[in-house]
Amino acid sequence: MRLSTNKKLVKKSEFKLQASGFRPLLLAACGLLLVAFLLGMANTSKAKVHIHIQKFKNGHYSLMVNRKPYIVKGVCYNPIPIGQYHQYDWWSDPNKPWIEDGKLMKAMGVNTIRLYQAHDNPDEVRQVIRDLYERYGIRTILGDWLGFWEYPCPLYGDKDFMDRIKKQVLEMVSLYKDEPGILLWILGNENNYSCLGHINPWSTEEIDKEPNPQIQKFMRAKIYYSYVNDIAKEIHKIDSNHPVALGNGELIGLDTASQFCPDIDLVACIIYRGKTFGNLFKSLKATFDKPILLSEFGADCYDAYLNKEDQNMQAFFLESQWRQIYENLAKNKEGAGNCLGGVIFEWTDEWWKHNENDPESWKVHDAESNWSNGSYYFDIQAQGNKNMNEEWFGIVALSEELENGINKRTPRKSYYVIREFWKKPILKKNNNKKENNKKK
Repeated sequence: MRLSTNKKLVKKSEFKLQASGFRPLLLAACGLLLVAFLLGMANTSKAKVHIHIQKFKNGHYSLMVNRKPYIVKGVCYNPIPIGQYHQYDWWSDPNKPWIEDGKLMKAMGVNTIRLYQAHDNPDEVRQVIRDLYERYGIRTILGDWLGFWEYPCPLYGDKDFMDRIKKQVLEMVSLYKDEPGILLWILGNENNYSCLGHINPWSTEEIDKEPNPQIQKFMRAKIYYSYVNDIAKEIHKIDSNHPVALGNGELIGLDTASQFCPDIDLVACIIYRGKTFGNLFKSLKATFDKPILLSEFGADCYDAYLNKEDQNMQAFFLESQWRQIYENLAKNKEGAGNCLGGVIFEWTDEWWKHNENDPESWKVHDAESNWSNGSYYFDIQAQGNKNMNEEWFGIVALSEELENGINKRTPRKSYYVIREFWKKPILKKNNNKKENNKKK
């Protein structure tokens, strides 16, 4: 309706009457604007996060989250309470241990957790991912064992087995790919060792006919890495926003992976080399030019030789390891530039590990070691050289005392040492002097 250009005086009562007619319209308009605003905010909070790996002109790599470099400062997470073992369903724990852990993680500077496999209940998995991300800004690396622990062995030469595991992985990706807290996917862990016959050995009729053991290993590796590559390609079709990693024990088999698994975005390596990673980063660059995430590494805090807890020893090894991770990040001229960060094994101790078949032992913090690693040399003189204490790898100790319904958490020295290193990374340090003072 066109407004009149005649300038007339309007009585106050007439003006109030006219204005009152517009009030419902104004209120309705404001309401619509508010709804639109809230919907916009909701859509923003659920907006897809774009995560990719950028390769620079100098051959260095960086993990990018929404166009910003992201250094993975992570921990392996499996909050099994004292008295339980690996099959305990912590996802359903009404006390939500990840809430208490998330507070401690954020205070330390942790920005990522690694979960080796998703739980069967998608709602519970989403709850954990969302709680950690929305409350503390902690992202989740989600993985799949690729049937590695299935009885009697992972049948990577069997089509039915491979199809079933592949379907399982793709369902996981479809379920959680739109969660803002997801960082990336890891396929497998140390599955390459099964190709060598070291753990969970498997074979096929064709492989068994081959008389040369070395050729047999190559044939198994070819089947396995080709299978991982096939899964990676399928993941990329349904999720272009998150990288896919090949989980691998050490660098073993990666020369074969370079031929048959080119479609993975990065290598997630499990490494236990003590104080130094040696030529790990440069060796990978020469063998399989992909970025590397140290997806499992660490040190226990029990001196098997002196038979006592030694937090200084654990802190010494972890700080040295983190220094090398930072030395090999992108844009560091002296390093390989192919490291994306690391995931410490592990957040809390696991009291069940020494003898998982004995429920009574799950209540005891066992100090007996089952294996040896000379790279952790302070207690290598232990009986039988068995110095790796599986139940003592946590950077946070558990107490039988309950707090907020869960075992009380007590950060160890390594928690504080790494926290300070992340705040101000010092790459050049007199390691010999530090090593001499470790026990003081």
